[in-house]
Amino acid sequence: MSGAPQGPSEPIADERQLVEYFAAGCKPAADWRIGTEHEKFAYRLSDLRPLEYEGEQGIRALLMGLTRFGWEPEMENGNPIALKRADGAAVSLEPAGQVELSGAPLKTIHQTCTEVSEHLKQVKAVARELKIGFLGLGYQPKWPRAEMPWMPKGRYAIMRSYMPKKGHLGLDMMQSTCTVQVNLDFDSEAMMVKMFRVSLALQPVATALFANSPFKDGKPSGYLSYRSHIWTDTDSDRSGMLPFVFEPGFGFERYAEYLLDMPMYFVYRDGRYIDASGQSFRDFLKGRLPALPGDRPTIADWAAHMTTAFPEVRLKRFLEMRGADGGPWARLCALPALWVGLLYDRGALDAAWDLVKDWTAEERETLRADVTRLALKTPFRNRTVGDLALDVLEIAHAGLSRRAELDFFDFDETHFLNPLFQIAESGLTPAEELLRAFERRWRGRVDPVFKEYAY
Repeated sequence: MSGAPQGPSEPIADERQLVEYFAAGCKPAADWRIGTEHEKFAYRLSDLRPLEYEGEQGIRALLMGLTRFGWEPEMENGNPIALKRADGAAVSLEPAGQVELSGAPLKTIHQTCTEVSEHLKQVKAVARELKIGFLGLGYQPKWPRAEMPWMPKGRYAIMRSYMPKKGHLGLDMMQSTCTVQVNLDFDSEAMMVKMFRVSLALQPVATALFANSPFKDGKPSGYLSYRSHIWTDTDSDRSGMLPFVFEPGFGFERYAEYLLDMPMYFVYRDGRYIDASGQSFRDFLKGRLPALPGDRPTIADWAAHMTTAFPEVRLKRFLEMRGADGGPWARLCALPALWVGLLYDRGALDAAWDLVKDWTAEERETLRADVTRLALKTPFRNRTVGDLALDVLEIAHAGLSRRAELDFFDFDETHFLNPLFQIAESGLTPAEELLRAFERRWRGRVDPVFKEYAY
């Protein structure tokens, strides 16, 4: 989730500007980049509890500790709520203090892994001083949501009030989940459409491979990706599998219509968030927003509004892959490898489209729902998602091989897929590995996860 919106201050004069915003993201394939984001839970080593904002072991102290590495704090009402760097990278806070690295746009996955490693080195240096740890799972395994803190960010106060009106698990999403995602470019509207359709159809495969959230309140939840399940009961206005993406004529304009139909959360003015929850951006365009009568939106308002859409794949001026649980370092590199291999090579993209193009809307929805519980064992057309995952990984491997982006040792990017091949070939997801540990060596306790699976 982003910080304070930025951008031009002139009111939108024509609805075509909304569509042009997306079109401005098109860039030649030679300029395509990879932006990787990952979230992690921060906790006190002494009692495993999540960090409050204030205090000697608080989130504020962590953020300010990181400034020694060249990060500049972003302030809201006198509180540092994010860190920025000149290369476009940022460290930001999710609602309960989950710490997120939003990586810089980079050319190769080798660079992405270097960036992640450097970030973890920095946060661990500060963590040693504060006696705190970090955990990469999709859902907070121990502490009930009622015991999770809230960060002092204005947009979260508005969302906190609105979420329970739209679903039963919205606050769980805000306070208790962590994800890893990758942001990828396109060179035209037609390319965006093909990438969007392929990645949206295959998002349940990623959910299965990265399933890493089997616990809730210290016990098995009945799901392998409880994080993914949460999104099925958060807010149907702004999440899900977007069946219209597969309809004839889909493009930038149709996605803009989707966002215009999606109720607002807020408007940012003069350093504060104004509650516009449930109100219409269409009314805003006409100067009839109840929260700001007579005011009209800017492109910055439009950019901020689109950050409040939470589908499995999200369009901005790039595409965001949003279906994976948070996890350890190797899988933070594996997610961009999967999607770059599938989408950044034309042959791989064609092969992936051939794989999914005849799937029905019902099949896509069923996959999305079932992988949260069954992951790789989910049945699909007389096969399983595990079988499908192996096909997808072979396509991605071929795509990365043809990219031929080499590191210092002349290794290409294909080896970043190894953790996913191991999962798919064994049929054992990270969540099932955690459940086995819980049942055997942990003797029905989740506390050991904070040591064995910490960064």
